[in-house]
Amino acid sequence: MGQIRVGTSGWVYPPWRGVFYPEGLAQKRELEHLSRQVTSVEINGSFYSLQRPSSYLKWAAQTPDDFVFSLKGGRFVTHLKRLRDSGDTLANFFASGVLALGPKLGPILWQLPPTLQYDPVLLAEFFGNLPRTTSAAAELATRHDERVDPAWTTTDEDRPLRHAVEVRHPSFADPGFPDLAREHGIAVVVADSAGKYPRLEVVTADFTYVRLHGADELYVSGYTDEGLDEWAAKVRSWAEVGDVFVYFDNDAKVMAPRDATALIRKVE
Repeated sequence: MGQIRVGTSGWVYPPWRGVFYPEGLAQKRELEHLSRQVTSVEINGSFYSLQRPSSYLKWAAQTPDDFVFSLKGGRFVTHLKRLRDSGDTLANFFASGVLALGPKLGPILWQLPPTLQYDPVLLAEFFGNLPRTTSAAAELATRHDERVDPAWTTTDEDRPLRHAVEVRHPSFADPGFPDLAREHGIAVVVADSAGKYPRLEVVTADFTYVRLHGADELYVSGYTDEGLDEWAAKVRSWAEVGDVFVYFDNDAKVMAPRDATALIRKVE
């Protein structure tokens, strides 16, 4: 059986304060509070901009020893450059401090824009440029440019590095896509998006990555007890193949931490 980790996508949400976060809890202690109730968190600030090594070091220090972060790849790579020239753009991302998480660094999520269609040649090139170990990521990071300062270009230990891709264009229903992902050991994200984007439930790597954006309304609606039972059964079946990472992204009405903690109880 693989290990099951469940958490939320991000943790800095004002509506959570006084509802999930106790009244009066200092904002700087919110990650500490959340990390004692879930088993992983997806860092999404790294999608919007390059973070700093000091931030990654701080987040690692605030969480339990066995905690793991997944990390959302930068939108500069996925949305602005649309995966092109990834041999260069990835260097800055990995130099920004990602490796400062040390043993707490989990999978890296690459969320593609809804307008990006399935292009096997482009994807194969991108997948081929992704570092598969922390040592390879550190070496790639040394190629960063002046936009990364300070840079972090070392790793404390050589470890495998996992990658997952979330697709949002209908053309990815192409039967060749799972084969391509499987060939490169990339996990195809199982994304529940209230029917807005493709939901592909295929295992293409030695782990499964699940993002639950909302049962009925994107980013808003929660999951019923029966719905969580269904997801728990799926998660347990995927865990027979390898590790499973599940993140709730229905944060608008404080549903994400509620659903994450409920699912943890169901899969324990």
